[in-house]
Amino acid sequence: MADVVEVPPPDDPATALAAVVALRQLAERLERAAVANALEQGWTWAQIGQALGVTAQAAHKRLARR
Repeated sequence: MADVVEVPPPDDPATALAAVVALRQLAERLERAAVANALEQGWTWAQIGQALGVTAQAAHKRLARR
């Protein structure tokens, strides 16, 4: 597991916003890897969408390999 990192204070906008960007990139990589594994395990887009709180169509549109 990754080391715990201090959350930058919001009164330091440059550092806080850089952290937001890094977290979004990490979340996107994790989501794509989880979806790829779910598909390999036979999950449907409906199951993936439900797990992500979106419709099957929204999940497929955003996450299907191009």
